[in-house]
Amino acid sequence: MRIVHLGLGNFTRAHQAWYTEQAPDHDSWGIAAFSGHSGPGRRSRVVDALAGQDGVYTLITRGAEGDRFAVISSLSAVHAGSEHDAFRRYLADPQVAIMTSTVTESGYQREGQGHLEMNDAVRADIAALRSDPDAVPLTVPGRVTSGLAARRASGAGPITILPCDNLAENGVAFRTVVTEFAAALDPDLAAWAQDPAHVTWATSMVDRITPATTDADVDAVRDGCGYLDAAPVPTEPFAEWVVSGAFPSGRPAWEKAGVQIVDDVAPFEQRKLWLLNGAHSLLAYLGPLQGCETVAEAMAEPHCRQAVDDWWATAAPHLSIPAEDYCRALTERFENPNIRHLLAQIASDGSAKLPQRIVPVLELERSQGRLPRVAALGIAAWTLHLRGRSTPVRDAGARAIQGLADGSDAEAARRVVAFLAPSLADDSELIGLVEAMIGELEHSQTSEDATR
Repeated sequence: MRIVHLGLGNFTRAHQAWYTEQAPDHDSWGIAAFSGHSGPGRRSRVVDALAGQDGVYTLITRGAEGDRFAVISSLSAVHAGSEHDAFRRYLADPQVAIMTSTVTESGYQREGQGHLEMNDAVRADIAALRSDPDAVPLTVPGRVTSGLAARRASGAGPITILPCDNLAENGVAFRTVVTEFAAALDPDLAAWAQDPAHVTWATSMVDRITPATTDADVDAVRDGCGYLDAAPVPTEPFAEWVVSGAFPSGRPAWEKAGVQIVDDVAPFEQRKLWLLNGAHSLLAYLGPLQGCETVAEAMAEPHCRQAVDDWWATAAPHLSIPAEDYCRALTERFENPNIRHLLAQIASDGSAKLPQRIVPVLELERSQGRLPRVAALGIAAWTLHLRGRSTPVRDAGARAIQGLADGSDAEAARRVVAFLAPSLADDSELIGLVEAMIGELEHSQTSEDATR
C-alpha cells in the first residue's frame, strides 16, 4: 500500500480508485481505504461487503446506450474507521506517499470563517489525545492529526495530503483545520505539519456523478457478468479530476489516465462548484416540491429546468474560464435516463453546501446591484426543506440550523439569509424576495397536492 484513503464511499470508488486503476503503474500503488466513521464498533455495510471480496468491486458505467462493467482492484485493503491503530501504522510507513480523503464538507469541522470549529466533538478529541496518544479520535481533523503524529515519530519521510471533496480550495481548507487541531494539541506537531519537507497539502477538483448503490445494481452485475458483487458502484461515463500540488514521495501516473495536473485548480473547481453542484443543490430542494425524486426527473420538469438554465445564465458570467460547452455537457449528464441520482442524496448537508455553491454568486450579483431571483428561489426552497416540505433533513449541522425556518415567512427569510450569507444579513431587498419566494413555493406545493 502506498496510498491511504479516508472516507470509503461510492464516490471515491468511482473516481480516485478508478483513476488509479487506469494508471499504467497501478500495480505499484495499492490503496488502503478507511470508512468515514470512527466510533467504537462502528462498521458500515460497504466495509463488510468489500472485506469479503478482498476489496474488489464492479464499476457500472451507465450511459444513455446502456451499462458497461469494469472490475476495480486498486483497493488493496479496506478498514472500518474505528481501526485507528491500522490507520496510524499506515501513515507511519515510509512506503505510504499519499493520503487522500472524501469526507464531505461537514467532515472538516469548519466554522463560518474557515477555521476549525471548537465544538464538543473536537474538544473531546483534543482532550482524549492529550490524555492518551493512542486514543481513537472521532473527528476527521483528530484522526489525521493523530496519523501525522505517528508519521513524525517514525521519521517516515514526506507525505502528500490530497483532499478530494467538493469544496473550494480543499487543500487549504483541509490544511487549516488539521493544523489548527494539531496546534491545540501540540504546537510543535503543527509546525512540523506545515513544513513542506514533511507534509505537502495538494488541492483537487473532482467531478463524477455517482448515485448510491441499490439492489437493482447488484442484480445488474449478476445478470450482466454472472457473479455476485455485494458492493458494486453505479456511475456516469463522464469523469474529471484536476490536481495541483507537489508529491515529493511520488504519485501514480494519473495524468496518463486522464487526470489534469495543473498549477491552479481554482478556475476549474469554481466552474464545477457553481455550475454542477449549484444546479444540483437547486434541483435537490426544488425538485421534491414538484414531485421529483431524481435529477433526471427534475430536469424533465419545466419549472426546475428553467431554474437550472436561469442559474447557469446567472453564474457563468462570473467565471474566468468558458462555460458554454460545460453547461451543454451538464445538460446531457443531468438528463441521462440511466443515472438514478436521488435528490434526497444531494440535499444532505445543505448548511455546508449552499454557502459554497450558491452564496458566492449571490454576493457577486448583489455587489453589482443585481438581485438574482433564481438564487433567492434556491434559498427559499431550502427553507421549505427545513420545514419538512420535501425530503427528510439530513445535515451534520443540524444543531446550527434548528429553528431557522420557524415562524413567519419573513422571520424565516431573515434568519436563513443571515445564516447562509452573513454579509447579506441586512439586505432587506434580498430578504424580501426570499420571503416572497417562500410564499410562492408554499402556494405552488399546496396547489400541486390538491391536484394529486
